[in-house]
Amino acid sequence: MPQKYAIHTKAAPPRFYPVGKYATIEFRENCAGSCKECVKKKCVYDIFKDNYLHMSKMEEPEYLYTCNSCFRCIQECTKGIFSRVVNPEYREIGDDYWTPDVLNRTWYQAHTGSIPVSGAGYRGPFVGKGFDSMWTDMSEIVRPTRDGIHGREYINTCIELSRRPERLSFKADGSLGVPVKPILENPLPILFQQPEFGVLSKKVLISMLKAARTIGTKMFVDAADVYEDLMSYGPSIIPLVNKDNYQNYPNLLKCVDMVEIEYEPGVGKTINSLKAMNENLVICIGLTLTAGTDYAGICVDLSKMDIDTLHVYANAQGREFESDNPRFIKDMLRDIHLALIGAATRQQINIIASGGICMAEHVNKAIICGADGVAIDRSLLVAMECRLCDRCRKGLSCPVELETIDPDYGSNRIINLMGAWRNQMLEMLGAMGLREARRLRGEVGRSMWFEDLERENFAPIFGERKVSIDVG
Repeated sequence: MPQKYAIHTKAAPPRFYPVGKYATIEFRENCAGSCKECVKKKCVYDIFKDNYLHMSKMEEPEYLYTCNSCFRCIQECTKGIFSRVVNPEYREIGDDYWTPDVLNRTWYQAHTGSIPVSGAGYRGPFVGKGFDSMWTDMSEIVRPTRDGIHGREYINTCIELSRRPERLSFKADGSLGVPVKPILENPLPILFQQPEFGVLSKKVLISMLKAARTIGTKMFVDAADVYEDLMSYGPSIIPLVNKDNYQNYPNLLKCVDMVEIEYEPGVGKTINSLKAMNENLVICIGLTLTAGTDYAGICVDLSKMDIDTLHVYANAQGREFESDNPRFIKDMLRDIHLALIGAATRQQINIIASGGICMAEHVNKAIICGADGVAIDRSLLVAMECRLCDRCRKGLSCPVELETIDPDYGSNRIINLMGAWRNQMLEMLGAMGLREARRLRGEVGRSMWFEDLERENFAPIFGERKVSIDVG
C-alpha cells in the first residue's frame, strides 16, 4: 500500500522582527506589581511567552505579530494599565489585495506550520471583491468522519498534469487498443512559480526548489535561470521557453518531466520539435489573460492539439491584463472551463491558474471555478519574510536581506506554509463531503456566488446592480 502523503512541518522562527498589527502600551509606573499572576502569563495563546523576538530585549513598542486579538489581557488587567494600538508600520505594507493581514498570516503559517486562528473571530465584511464574493458549501461539516487532518479519513489532494485519453478501447485479447501516455501526477494542486519581481538571488531560487522537491511539487522557472548546478532539481523544474529559444536548452529538456512554452500564434508547430527532444515530455502552454482577447476560444483551439496542460496567467491581484475594467480570475476560469466542456475536450486537458492566489481558501475556490490546480509566486517570497515593500524595484536594499537567506531555512518556511495551506484545504474538502481535490473541479454547486444570490433575491425588489462589486 502506498504511503499516505503528508507534509511534515518544523517551526522556523523569523530572522527579523515581523511587522505586527499591534503594539503594546503599558503605563508601568501604575503597575501594582503585587498581582498573584500577571495577565501576560494568563494569555491563552502564550503570546508573551512565545513572541520570540521582543521578550529578551523588552524593546518598546512590542510588535506582537502572533496576537490573536482576543484582548483578554486588556480586559483582565486589574489596574487597567495595559492597552494595544495598531502599529503604524503595519498599515504601510502590502497593497489593497496583498493586505497586511494576508502578509501577517502568511508569516505566521511559515513560522509555525499551523493554521492561523483569531481569538476575536472574523470581524470583516461578509462580501468583498474577487474570491471574497464567493463562499463554499460546508454542509458536511457536521459529519465527524470527514476529517482529513486527524487521519480518520484520507482525502486525496493529487492532480494530474499529463493529458488523459478521450476514450479507451480494447483489442480482442483484452489489451488496450489505444496508446496511453505515462501519467504525470502532482500530490498537491499547488505548483510554484518564479516570482516576477523581488530579490531573486540564487539562494532564494534554491530555497523554492528545495521546498518543491521535499513536498513533491514542481516549479515554473525561466529556462535561462536554470544554472548548471540547479540541474539536480530537474524533476522539480518546469522550464519556461518560447518558440524562438527552446532549442538553446536541449540538456535541460532531456532531464525534466514537463515544459511550458509561451503561447504565440503558430505555437503548435513547435510541439513536435519538443517531443523529438524528449518523447515523454509533458507539454504546457502558457497563456496571458489579456483584455480584448478571446482566451476561452484560444484555450479550446489549444486543447485540440497534442498538449497536456494550459497555464493561464492573471496579474498579481488576480485580474486580466491591459484593461481599465479588468475581470477577476474566477470569472475568466469559469468561461474557459465551460468553453472546454462545450468543445468536449475538458476531460483530456488540465488547467493551472496563476494570479491572485494568496490564501489557502483561494486554491479550493479556483478549483471550483474550473482549474485543476494553481501556481503561486509571491506567497513564496512572503513565506521567507518578504514585506512586499517594493524597495527592490527601486534598487534599494531588502529590509530582510533575502539575498543572504540560508536555503535550508528558506525551504523550511515554504514547507511550513504549504503544510498549513494543505490542512486548510483538507478541512474545506472534508466539510464539503469530498474525498479528493479532483472531485471539486468545476463543482459550482459546492459554492455560493454573491452576484447570483443578489440577482435572485434582491434584483426582483430593488432592480439590477449597475456597478459591479469588484469595481465599486
